[in-house]
Amino acid sequence: MPDLLGDISYQWPFYAALVLAYLLGSIPFGLILTKLAGLGDIRQIGSGSIGATNVLRTGNKALALAVTLLDGGKGAVAVLIAWRFGPDMAVFAAAGAVLGHCFPVWLRFKGGKGVATTLGVLMALDFVIAAIACATWLAIAALFRMSSVAGMSAVIAAPIAAHFVSLPQIRDVAILIALVVIIRHHGNIRRLLKGEEPRIGQKK
Repeated sequence: MPDLLGDISYQWPFYAALVLAYLLGSIPFGLILTKLAGLGDIRQIGSGSIGATNVLRTGNKALALAVTLLDGGKGAVAVLIAWRFGPDMAVFAAAGAVLGHCFPVWLRFKGGKGVATTLGVLMALDFVIAAIACATWLAIAALFRMSSVAGMSAVIAAPIAAHFVSLPQIRDVAILIALVVIIRHHGNIRRLLKGEEPRIGQKK
C-alpha cells in the first residue's frame, strides 16, 4: 500500500482513483429508478434507504433486482477500471465506491447501506472472497429472513476470508468497508435489539 502522507506527486493518482470511484458509487440508482417507475421518493418509505432492500418494500421485485445489479455493477466497474493500474489502485477505488454509495454528496451524504456495492467491489477484487460473502448472505438470509443480518454477516465474512486466501491490501480494504457498512446499519442494529427489525419482503 502507498504511504498516503508521502510525496503528493506520487500519491495523487490514488486520491484521484478514490474520488472518481466515490462519484461513480454515489449514483443513487434506487432513487432514480423508483422515481422513473412512478413510485415516488424511496427515501419516504420504509427505512428511508436508497438500497434494493428498501426498494423491495414497494412490492416491485424486478425493480429491486435492477437496483441490486446496478449498485453492485457500479462498484465492480470502478474497481475493474482501477485494477488496470494495480491492486493498490483497485483497493482505493473499492473504498471510494462504497463510501460514495453510503454517503453520496448529491443526497446530503445520506445513501444506502452498501451491501450490494460491497459485493460488487469484492467480485472485481477477488471472486473467491465475493463468493464466500455471497454464500454467507444467502445462508443467513435463508435462516433469519432478515436482509440486515445477512448483509452484516456477509461483510464480516469477507475480511476473515481475505486474511487466509487473498492479498493483504484486499483484506485491509475489506475491513474498512465492513466497518462502514456496519455503521450504516446502526438503525437496523437498534431495531434488532428491540426485536422490531422487519423481515425480507415485509413492508415496514
